[in-house]
Amino acid sequence: MRSARTSLWLCSAIVVFGVLCLGCTAGKYEPTWESLDSRPLPKWYDDAKVGIFIHWGVYAVPSYGSEWFWINWQGSRTEEYVQFMANNYKPGFTYQDFASEFTAELFNATEWAELFARSGARYVVLTSKHHEGYTLWPSKHTFGWNAMDVGPHRDVLGELANAVRATGQLTFGVYYSLFEWFNRLYLNDKLHVFMQREYVDGKVWPELQELINTYRPEVLWSDGDWEAPDGYWKAKEFFAWLYNESPVRDTIVTNDRWGMGTLCLHGDFHTCSDRYNPGVLQKHKWENAMTIDRKSWGHRVNARLEDFMTTDELIGELVTTVSCGGNILINVGPTKAGTIEAIFAERLVEMGRWLKVNGPAIYKSQPWEYQNDTLTGSVWYTATKGSSNRRSNFRTISAIVLDYPYKTNSVRLGAFSNQVTNIAQITMLGYNTALKWKPTDDGIMVEFPPKNEIDRLELKHAWTLKITLTTQWPLNV
Repeated sequence: MRSARTSLWLCSAIVVFGVLCLGCTAGKYEPTWESLDSRPLPKWYDDAKVGIFIHWGVYAVPSYGSEWFWINWQGSRTEEYVQFMANNYKPGFTYQDFASEFTAELFNATEWAELFARSGARYVVLTSKHHEGYTLWPSKHTFGWNAMDVGPHRDVLGELANAVRATGQLTFGVYYSLFEWFNRLYLNDKLHVFMQREYVDGKVWPELQELINTYRPEVLWSDGDWEAPDGYWKAKEFFAWLYNESPVRDTIVTNDRWGMGTLCLHGDFHTCSDRYNPGVLQKHKWENAMTIDRKSWGHRVNARLEDFMTTDELIGELVTTVSCGGNILINVGPTKAGTIEAIFAERLVEMGRWLKVNGPAIYKSQPWEYQNDTLTGSVWYTATKGSSNRRSNFRTISAIVLDYPYKTNSVRLGAFSNQVTNIAQITMLGYNTALKWKPTDDGIMVEFPPKNEIDRLELKHAWTLKITLTTQWPLNV
């Protein structure tokens, strides 16, 4: 919240491009990384665990290779892309000509939001602007190259934001690319070794503030930062405005892509690299932004069946991510018409069915002292706080088994070698009867329910053992 000091603060330079000067922010957080990094992570984000990423833009029209189509075709002039254009489009066809074909005539924001809710996700992040510079909202700073002026002639971002929030389950966020491949202001700043900031002052910050003030996203996922230092982007000054003055200052989270030297170091959550999943516990909150189509973030017509993750693989990625303290952001690439293809929808709905049963092991969970079991490598752990009474304190550990033990119908857990006397009960989520278990020399052995019962209950993809531990209070408490 704003302090009295903030409301009385006088800036030396009052207005830049119609908004308060970013360097004039005063409040709880100062424009230094030490101050900005001290901000507590908003609780909703850590509780949510699962998000949906949407890469959608003009690149959905050629729908070939990846969302980097324009730069691959006319930047690096990659032979595959040059040949694709020669084979399919008349000479002189420009990338801008694709925009009129980005019609989104079948786009239904409510249908998208309902699908994302069925997936079990808790937040949605839409590419408001990718590296091509085309915005999915009627940006005042992107004349003639936005979804209202050319293409759908709709405020795509606004429609989806409203639909997502109307579910009552999902939080809305946006991705925003800082740089634009062929923006003349940016290229001119680059020619001056980023010692001038015409692009930042005239385009990026006014547009970002318009985006935040108008749509109030609670995730700001920055990208396209890596060619310039954070000082060029005025990242620290923007963070200070975002945390002190913006309308979402108490709830917004942002990532670590704000210029050279910020990746994996600063921001509310770290992404470190695309598809980042370290497999071990991290000291700072992190996110695994990954794709169901392994080879592209945007839609592509040349995708093959084997390029898509299976449901088992997707849930395995989710489990290992959450076990190590991360959130997972699962990407889909819609078509130019505005539809999400059945293979993406199937994966999301199947994940949602799994989360409906196994969600207690995922949402609001915390990493345990073990992430991966010491004996059975396909078992990953999460922990949730339990209940207590006058004499005992209960805690739940979830052991999520990714590979079914077909040979023995039982699983060995080495992580409980020193916890045997504290185990009160073991159950399987989705199966109401307590499971049989016994101590072993190196841990415990847990017997699964009969396989025909598991199949009848349609428990598949991964199986969660709910292990209740109890700690006795001292008698004089």
